[in-house]
Amino acid sequence: MLEVRARRVYEQAGPSDGRRVLVDRLWPRGLSKERAHLDEWLKAVSPSDELRRWYGHQPSKFAEFKRRYETELTEPDRAEALGHLRDEARTGPVTLLTATKDLEHSEAEVLAELIRSE
Repeated sequence: MLEVRARRVYEQAGPSDGRRVLVDRLWPRGLSKERAHLDEWLKAVSPSDELRRWYGHQPSKFAEFKRRYETELTEPDRAEALGHLRDEARTGPVTLLTATKDLEHSEAEVLAELIRSE
């Protein structure tokens, strides 16, 4: 099983994080690039602005958000970015980072589940 986890980008980087990849479309408020300790910012894998705005991080909409997001991930640019994340996970641990407070209902968790289920 591939080692992929979702974490908040505001949390301190840890030695077990492996590659740290920001998967949000927007840069996290109040966070410097130095403090983020990113290896990569992969905007191409993030949900569309339209989907992100519709969802609004409302847990009651999560099941539908997940379905719509998984559909978006079949689009060529997003599918390529997801494939890149899968390739990275095959070589070692990957931590998908998001500014979202509710990790359980985030795009980072959807991505982590998709990659781990490969």
